[in-house]
Amino acid sequence: MSKPKTASTSFNENFLVLQRNAERLREEKDLDIDSLVPLVEESAKAYQVCKARIEAVKQALEAHLQGESDTHDADSPL
Repeated sequence: MSKPKTASTSFNENFLVLQRNAERLREEKDLDIDSLVPLVEESAKAYQVCKARIEAVKQALEAHLQGESDTHDADSPL
């Protein structure tokens, strides 16, 4: 098994790590139990990055939508 790559904050890179590791687990008939620990660690780190990026986008979207709502409220006649 190859060593885990340097941690990246890119959602796409980490999502690919998750896909690759899931595919490996699905397809490998004789999975070496000793290789599971680094595989799970790499996947857990990739998952955390993906989760954090999704949360950041969610918060930015909510802030943007709240800003639009405030702008529309200010433009409304009383």
